[in-house]
Amino acid sequence: MSLSVSLSGRVAIVTGAGSGLGRAEALALEEAGASVVVNDVAELPPGAVGVQGDVSDSEVARELVDTAVRRFGRLDVVVNNAGVVRDRMLFSMSDEEWDLVVRVHLRGHFLLCRNAGAYWRDLSKKTGQPVYGRLINTTSEAWFLGAVAQPNYAAAKGGITALTVAAARGLSRYGVRANAICPRARTAMTSPVYGPAPDDGPDPLGVEHVTPLVTYLASPAAEQINGQVFFVHGGLVAVLAPPTVAARFDAAGDTWESAELAKALGSHFADHTPDQVFTGREISLLERRA
Repeated sequence: MSLSVSLSGRVAIVTGAGSGLGRAEALALEEAGASVVVNDVAELPPGAVGVQGDVSDSEVARELVDTAVRRFGRLDVVVNNAGVVRDRMLFSMSDEEWDLVVRVHLRGHFLLCRNAGAYWRDLSKKTGQPVYGRLINTTSEAWFLGAVAQPNYAAAKGGITALTVAAARGLSRYGVRANAICPRARTAMTSPVYGPAPDDGPDPLGVEHVTPLVTYLASPAAEQINGQVFFVHGGLVAVLAPPTVAARFDAAGDTWESAELAKALGSHFADHTPDQVFTGREISLLERRA
């Protein structure tokens, strides 16, 4: 197994790279040797190779892949990072607030995963061998916490997690590896949640804690890693496990009767409260060991 984390000769796309985490990811990939095509809905830095626009626009997603191949002759890595928030309680959320967040996050991820996946599949069929392909998607702890003021964001990020696993399973035969990260990072988008950075010392929520994982997952060293979800912040990286079965109930006959099921399930949940819901709160409490 190769242990190289060099990206020399590789070509990457990073969305939402005009600032914050996306910009840090793009710079880290460049430092590792990659040529990077960037995207942002805002104006791009002077001299950057990229496509300005909304990642949920099919034409923008198509142009990103086309630009990478036309300018650098290939595409090896896609980092889906672009996002937007419109926080609101479920009962107060508008149609537009729901649609915008789900469109930018979930549709935006889908378009580039699809377009890059099609490029890599066609290349693999043409050459008759696996290609080098890396999809790195950005989800959030909001999906496994069920963030109460972010039902749109939580739903989109849950969808991205499922999309990543589906992509990993569907594209692995062509040599593609797809993984997702749950970064806890202080950016313009997350500042209302995390507040300002500390005045003294390093910022435990600095974007620099996330970029080494992104660079690693983009590299040859991560060849064996596929369809995984990582929680990362402040010098901590945790590999998340898929859902497990908490309890099982089998009917005495061919199927359950409602009264019998009420007795069985009712007994199991007798000591539960309405606040004990299907979440991964213990994951969000992970901190780096001293």
